[in-house]
Amino acid sequence: MSKSRVPSHGRKASKPSVKKKVAKKATKRRVAKPRSVAKASRATSGSHSGEVHRFFGISLGGGKTDKACVAVVEYYPKHKKVFLSRLVEKIKSDEVHSADFKIHEIIDQYRGEIDSIAFDVPFRFPVCLRENCCGGIEDCPKPHIKWMWDYTRKLHKKKKPRKLFTPYTQRCVEMYLSSELEEPFILQHAMGANCAPLLARAMYIRRRLEHKCIEVFPKLSVWRIGRSLHVMKSHLLFHKHSVGGDDSRRAILNALSTHNIAFVYDQDVKLMIENNHAFEAFICALTGFLSFKGLTESRPEGFPEEEDWIDFPLSSIKWNSF
Repeated sequence: MSKSRVPSHGRKASKPSVKKKVAKKATKRRVAKPRSVAKASRATSGSHSGEVHRFFGISLGGGKTDKACVAVVEYYPKHKKVFLSRLVEKIKSDEVHSADFKIHEIIDQYRGEIDSIAFDVPFRFPVCLRENCCGGIEDCPKPHIKWMWDYTRKLHKKKKPRKLFTPYTQRCVEMYLSSELEEPFILQHAMGANCAPLLARAMYIRRRLEHKCIEVFPKLSVWRIGRSLHVMKSHLLFHKHSVGGDDSRRAILNALSTHNIAFVYDQDVKLMIENNHAFEAFICALTGFLSFKGLTESRPEGFPEEEDWIDFPLSSIKWNSF
């Protein structure tokens, strides 16, 4: 396999030094940094850093764009510290390698030492496209269809216009999030026009992964994390906006730093303020960490088991419980 062109730390590759001695010293400095993959591997095997848990976040753009970003969050239980150890932005294809290959290469560098990988889009079809379809929702006996009917009838008593669901494009979780939380969170249908190409790409990437994969809705995670840190609602609702979104992301990252939740390098803070995809990759990885700590919502009672669920933080997070 030919070599990839992704720099090891998501930064531009530095030019090799002419003098061997200088190059040797530079190598030693790089190994000593906590961002190093080699250091993380040693930590896992029992160095002074102790055990390390690693969480990936992936924010995908369309298959032919260069918007995809990968974030790696590391948690050291011995020191009760959370780090954004790596951030790779604008992963794009070149004349030899696809962007998807480069995402896999980043993951493969950690040799399976990954607790979870969080995608910001669905990576499975709705149930009706995964199983043999009965051909009609009117008398379908499957649990997820019954749940959708119960939800729809309850909603029709409160809201107009009265529309039926389409189980081949939407999922129960999208219906649930739109009305059952403290705020309405409108999640695009998994097989809707905007999300379907991203779902296809996520499915393609996930096929080669043996790690635990979860789905995250960044807007909801930002809301729950931000509210627990007393960030203004306006910042939490508009972090994606082209106008003012950078100020919102700055405020959220500042709150995480002020409350000593996660250590983030200055250059990565700047990158996430400028690039929302990089910011959301970090939020996905951080949500994976919260899920690992049992600080995300469980499925509601009666929610169909075969349906996908989205990991999102509890409404009140105990940040001192790490």
